[in-house]
Amino acid sequence: MFEAGDAVSVIGPEAYFQGTLSAKGSLRVDGKMDGAITEAQSVIIGSTGKVEGDIAGETVVVGGEVKGNICASQFTELLASARVTGDIRTAKILVEEGAYFEGSCSMLAGEERKPAQEEEI
Repeated sequence: MFEAGDAVSVIGPEAYFQGTLSAKGSLRVDGKMDGAITEAQSVIIGSTGKVEGDIAGETVVVGGEVKGNICASQFTELLASARVTGDIRTAKILVEEGAYFEGSCSMLAGEERKPAQEEEI
């Protein structure tokens, strides 16, 4: 999933982070986070990960718990172990059997799918 040269940040299982985290590359959360995740390329919430806050990125994969809204310009995946309470805005979504989702889901239109960098050109 990750190409060589991608910046990968990790919040480990024993870690706790509070505040807004701007991750230009990919981010994996296996610990607890209170706050928003912004500008990420890929966000992975592992099965032990818990996020209370909004998540914005190109792709978002949830295997743990999220209490907040998710906005993914390309793709969102909720694994069987996922528990999401909040709204999802995404271009594509995959929800595995067993995942818990409470909120609304809206699909992004063609123009909304373009990453911010392309819009500036």
